[in-house]
Amino acid sequence: MASKIQQLQSQACQASKFVAKHGTTYYKQLLEQNKQYIVEPPTVEKCNELSKQLLYTRLASIPGRYEAFWKELDSVKQMWKNRKELKVEDAGIAALFGLECFAWYCAGEIIGRGFTFTGYYP
Repeated sequence: MASKIQQLQSQACQASKFVAKHGTTYYKQLLEQNKQYIVEPPTVEKCNELSKQLLYTRLASIPGRYEAFWKELDSVKQMWKNRKELKVEDAGIAALFGLECFAWYCAGEIIGRGFTFTGYYP
């Protein structure tokens, strides 16, 4: 047990040295690559203003999203009414989409369990 703790401490020390040595370079490179997204001046007040703009812009987009949802649902209902005319290709795409949704659900469950397949950690 003591050897595991020492090994973990040495790995943590190595990681902190790596971050100390290369962290600022990575930070500067990241900012340089994404400078078109930086709002001047980068202050706390500006960040608060932008977060409020994002929130209220999202709230303002709800009616359009609501309308798009009902249009999509109506098209699905139409496809279901005309299912006799449905092509095998369309049914296959729908089945693959359902399979992908199920796969993402399973991946989320596995991640939520701490990357175990059998159950949760105690």
